[in-house]
Amino acid sequence: MIDSIPAVVPAGRMSDCDQPVFGLGLGGGFELRPWREDDAEVLAESCGDADVQRWNRPGQLTLEEAGAKIEAWRQRWVAEQAAIWAIAPPGEGGPVGLIGLGDMDLHGGSAEFLYWLLPRGRGHGVMTRATVRISRWALDDLGLHRLRITHSVANPASCQVATRAGFPLEGTMRSALLHADGWHDEHLHARVQGDPWPSSHGAP
Repeated sequence: MIDSIPAVVPAGRMSDCDQPVFGLGLGGGFELRPWREDDAEVLAESCGDADVQRWNRPGQLTLEEAGAKIEAWRQRWVAEQAAIWAIAPPGEGGPVGLIGLGDMDLHGGSAEFLYWLLPRGRGHGVMTRATVRISRWALDDLGLHRLRITHSVANPASCQVATRAGFPLEGTMRSALLHADGWHDEHLHARVQGDPWPSSHGAP
């Protein structure tokens, strides 16, 4: 009889811990922290940004719906289904973006990135560093084996983040995601345990 394959990450490894806060080594400019109840206004605001709406398809959120989504993210951490951070100035500053892991499969050892930035967060290189930092946590601390990033082939900014963060392009998925202007081909990037870390964007 063949033994069953053990879980890559044992159940409880996430939910037994509080969601961590990470600095990004950008002169104190940004940190990654859990979303808070008082961030709901920024989350609702993000739905009005043309780039966030185009590439992430969040729909429109009322203030109440945004608050409910933030609470749902907290519950999904406890359920070990997702890990979502706000990209924000240290202290009381409101978020300038979001980064996290969805479609988490701890038993199978994989997860998929999701991220966006508002205009006030762009141009600092913050998303590349945030992607590396969350990757280090997911692979080195949590123990996942494979992380992936997918994005429309018409979104070169996201492609640049992925490659700079050490996620090589694996291929193109044809007609993989429906956007407002129709079906888009998507690039698939991934990194696995043991891949080299990028030399110029490493996390602190």
